[in-house]
Amino acid sequence: MNMELTKGFVDFIDDAKLHSLINNTREDPVVYRAILKKSLSKQPLTVEETAALIAVQSPEGLHEIFETARELKRSVYGNRIVLFAPLYIGNYCINDCQYCGFRRSLRSTVRHSLSDQELVNEVRSLEDEGHKRLILVYGEHPKYTPEFIAHTVRMTYATKSGKGEIRRVNINAAPLDIEGYRTVKEAGIGTFQVFQETYHKETYAKYHPGNTQKSNYLWRLNAMDRAFEGGIDDMGIGALFGLYDWRFEVLGLVSHAIHLQTTYGVGPHTISFPRIQPANGMELDLPYRVSDQDFKKLVAILRLAVPYTGLIMTARESRAIRDEVMEFGVSQIDAGTKLEIGGYNKERKGDEQALDEEQFQIGDTRNLDEVIRWLLTRDYIPSFCTACYRVGRTGEHFMEFAIPGFIKRFCTRNALLTLAEYLEDYSSDLTKEEGYKLTERELAKMPDGDEKESLKERLKKIREQGIRDILY
Repeated sequence: MNMELTKGFVDFIDDAKLHSLINNTREDPVVYRAILKKSLSKQPLTVEETAALIAVQSPEGLHEIFETARELKRSVYGNRIVLFAPLYIGNYCINDCQYCGFRRSLRSTVRHSLSDQELVNEVRSLEDEGHKRLILVYGEHPKYTPEFIAHTVRMTYATKSGKGEIRRVNINAAPLDIEGYRTVKEAGIGTFQVFQETYHKETYAKYHPGNTQKSNYLWRLNAMDRAFEGGIDDMGIGALFGLYDWRFEVLGLVSHAIHLQTTYGVGPHTISFPRIQPANGMELDLPYRVSDQDFKKLVAILRLAVPYTGLIMTARESRAIRDEVMEFGVSQIDAGTKLEIGGYNKERKGDEQALDEEQFQIGDTRNLDEVIRWLLTRDYIPSFCTACYRVGRTGEHFMEFAIPGFIKRFCTRNALLTLAEYLEDYSSDLTKEEGYKLTERELAKMPDGDEKESLKERLKKIREQGIRDILY
């Protein structure tokens, strides 16, 4: 790797400091209760304050953390859960990440990139299920240039099926240079997502061998800095939990969020926290696997530490874990997920998965309608809302709404509108019944006035007049 590529970039991960905080911070009820009180005021936490929450081990302290995370999540986001689907465009890769089913040295992986027609077919299948939000996923390979990514984004937006359309396309791809980000931005993307995988430098080097772009820690660490310089103010970060100590990774994510907000005035729009799962050809000794209890704890702490940020829990996790962890801070999930290239047009029996075509194994294989009905019965509003992106509430403007919690006013109403579209156009009868029961409950909660009447009128237009894409 040409070190000029990382010249001038900042290493904002202080390994010694983070280890010291982990090793030397002790549980203190006076301290952690003051921090929890600060969180409820919707203020982001410092790395030191986050470490103080990580240090909490007592049942009483953990209960207070979970309850505060639940309260904060409801205060900022209400009871909505945003739904999306990943669409894998191609799995060629020049990297050799030891945990990944796409790594270059794995000869048993079936390699393919979607043709234009295959991409159209995949998007139509997703639209016919009711999806409105996609994240396009690419292997890290010279095939997948910024121009190629922009082309697939434009094709996705242009593809319509019946009443279906994709209203927002997010991206998970290799970090780009500044000009590359500009090219992708012009195609109209939403969030550009890059996971650091692990913030621990020694572990990063261990799992990312070879003279490749990904083996350069700083190039990846500063991916979001270049994105911002390239005009993208909507950024997603994440870590793959299980490669190293989860406590270090949480502090790394918080350090990253602080760096972005301090440097650019815009923190990450989303944070993802996937746990490592089985993959084709993966034979690793993983001493840092995260238990279910620690997973629940780390999600709650991330919610408290970065209150303005959407937290994404993927279908890597089982239904049971998603059911348990959801309430402590999660605001986005994927549903009806297929990870094979072309997987949305392949017939599979039940929960069958083809690991030789996938990046990793998923845990929740339910279809979209099943996931929506599950959310409804738990009193969540399934949302396909894309309003913030499309009316300019991104970057600093989004932060102005999100940090004080004002965004909830828009989110709840837009979520109910997009839910009504789904119920009318795609839902099973059972899900439709549950959906309108929840809608009535939500309307009953709202104070009488112009906002409530406006929402009722818009819902009526969707149900009775067939009008679509009404947003606040």
